Amino acid sequence: MAKDQEVERIAKKLDKMVNKKNTDGAIDLLKELKNMKMSLETLQSTRIGMSVNAVRKQSAEEEVQSLAKSLIKSWKKLLDGSDGKMEEKKKDSSPLTSSSKDSPGSSDWSSSKKQETPKSPTTPTTPKFTTFPPTPVTADSVRTKCRELLVAALQTDDDYKTIGVDCDTLAAQIEDYILWLDLLTAYKHYATNVGAASSLG
Repeated sequence: MAKDQEVERIAKKLDKMVNKKNTDGAIDLLKELKNMKMSLETLQSTRIGMSVNAVRKQSAEEEVQSLAKSLIKSWKKLLDGSDGKMEEKKKDSSPLTSSSKDSPGSSDWSSSKKQETPKSPTTPTTPKFTTFPPTPVTADSVRTKCRELLVAALQTDDDYKTIGVDCDTLAAQIEDYILWLDLLTAYKHYATNVGAASSLG
């Protein structure tokens, strides 16, 4: 399996390329990743998928885009496979609960399994982000672009699907809150300056 440190090293290099808007050499790093046997834990802890996806979007090289897509697709299968195993485990546990009447100790075991089941990432107990106020509307092109960037960042992996979040709504809320903080900061500076000016008189 790929070592987390090695994958993190490659992820940092890819992130630097994206920040500098220069993806020269990205193909070599992607080939290194292709030769690594990736584990689900490594994918989740290093978030290498986000780095590869960012390089794919920025690079104009067809080979880089193709290899990045191939890596992301194979990693997605790994994630989907883990979800499938969780479903199988849940199905395997169902016959045990039906035989609880015959086995005196099995009822305790089955009830504990039922309590643990909601912890599964594939079956969230409560829907998330359902209490947000209506999405603030804006016609400002800069704000709209910022929201698009936030949506893209939120959708870089499948976490948003697992917890059932509306990325458009969440991105709009985040952008609106950031703008509110900026306005509040600007107002405080304004009030301080006015107070200082009035004291001079």
